[in-house]
Amino acid sequence: MSPPTTDQQAAPRGIRGVVPVLAFAGITVAVMQTLLVPVIKDLPELLSTSPSNATWVMTSTLLAGAVATPIMGRLGDLNGKRRMLLFSLAIMVIGSLIAGFTDQLIVMIVGRALQGFAMGAIPLGIGLMRDELPREKLGSAMALMSSSIGVGGGLALPAAALIAQHADWHALFFSSAGLGVVAIVLTLVFVPESRVKAEGTFDVFGALGLSAGLVLLLLP
Repeated sequence: MSPPTTDQQAAPRGIRGVVPVLAFAGITVAVMQTLLVPVIKDLPELLSTSPSNATWVMTSTLLAGAVATPIMGRLGDLNGKRRMLLFSLAIMVIGSLIAGFTDQLIVMIVGRALQGFAMGAIPLGIGLMRDELPREKLGSAMALMSSSIGVGGGLALPAAALIAQHADWHALFFSSAGLGVVAIVLTLVFVPESRVKAEGTFDVFGALGLSAGLVLLLLP
């Protein structure tokens, strides 16, 4: 009997480990995004600030996510997609803990901006699937990864409302941190590093220009 080919070996691993774990990472990111929706109207009172200032708690996350998505994708191509996925999730956990231990507006904005960097996990996860899975499994896996964002958001809204109603609102951030830790552990155990890497260097000035352009475009 001939030995199994690389694609035959990759398929079980992709089905049993890579795809569910990366989909869970997508759900974690979606949960982080919609975390504060149930308490938006209460943020000015909770943070002792004006409504216009409180909106930065949400805006900072969206801006950071927009900047992180292309930059983390490029860093993943150069330095390893799994490594940068773990980095994105770790930054999200740190941001969640910062936000979970403060009632100050500026510190909260910093924590939420760090949480927003987890958006880079989406292109990194799709890139890992593209590199690791056999071609016949790739379409369904990427569809699952994409749908995980909607699923996570749908699950997060009632769960976050329940937590905010029956516990201190900071528990929302601790829940996000816990999900991030679980995603990190699962990634370490089940997701291999991609063998596909791009050549070249990271354009720091280009990244800064792109970030400034995105912020100036999206902020208005």
